[in-house]
Amino acid sequence: MGMLVSGLASSHANTLVDPSRWDERRERNRSMYRRRYHVEPPNHPNVALETLEVKRQRYQSVRKGLDFLRTQLHEKKPDALILIGDDQDENFSESNLPQVALYLGERFIAVDRHTSGAGEVRKPYRCHAELAAGLLNGLVERGFDLSYAKSFPRDELLAHAHAPVLSTVLPEAEIPVVLLFVNAIHMPAISPSRCYSLGWAVKEIVEGLNAVDRVAIYASGGLSHFTAGYPWPFYKGPHGYGSICEEFDRRILESMARGEGTALGSLTSQDLLDHGEIELRSWITLLGAMEKAPAKVLAYEPFYSAPMAMSVAYWDLENGES
Repeated sequence: MGMLVSGLASSHANTLVDPSRWDERRERNRSMYRRRYHVEPPNHPNVALETLEVKRQRYQSVRKGLDFLRTQLHEKKPDALILIGDDQDENFSESNLPQVALYLGERFIAVDRHTSGAGEVRKPYRCHAELAAGLLNGLVERGFDLSYAKSFPRDELLAHAHAPVLSTVLPEAEIPVVLLFVNAIHMPAISPSRCYSLGWAVKEIVEGLNAVDRVAIYASGGLSHFTAGYPWPFYKGPHGYGSICEEFDRRILESMARGEGTALGSLTSQDLLDHGEIELRSWITLLGAMEKAPAKVLAYEPFYSAPMAMSVAYWDLENGES
């Protein structure tokens, strides 16, 4: 029977990019906002406080956290890695937009257009198709109406919540992957309570399968950020472009560190929308699988020049450590 050996979570996007590139990437994002909404979004005042020296110094804890996750995957040697993230009109679009989807193919090419400053990086990855099929069957039997894809055009994985994460923490592609997509940016989106139930069901299914022994789960997304891709037409609160909800972020991470993931499953979709936390759905799905295990929060840094709050966390289920 299968078992979950570890949980891993991190922000993505600029979290995986050297700080020297954040200003240029932020300006591109502001241009995207201007094209969409026909107004120039101002930079947050805190951007001026973040010199390159300050950014590099504070970013060290984030990079060390990501290095720790990569090391743990190498040392744990799971039979499969379930990678949870949203898709932002990359592999899926509003012509066919699932709330939750699995990839059932045998392989894919991860197209990373973010982490390298020298153009896109393409790397082939194997999938654990038996585990993916087991999750699909088990989740549908439990009342989750999943979509699935058996192939991508040209076999390319384009989702920035998935491909750059794999480049960062699984660069040798030695572990088969299961891709799980959870909608975040397209409203209405799956509720936090449903995400938590989804994670709990994934754990139950894994533990009942003979097709796999040791499984790790990775949540990609968050923490709070208000960028061009935010669903602004649905947001009515006081925060503007470039805001970060530091207090809310810290409360979330404190709950995780205490093993109180259930409390985050009790948040509403409005809570997430109001605090820039729509991508927290990936983390909440992971928390359902972690149940009451406390997180080891490896890093939290709000970077207004990014602009996003970056975090990295880890759960060791095998040794009872965190």
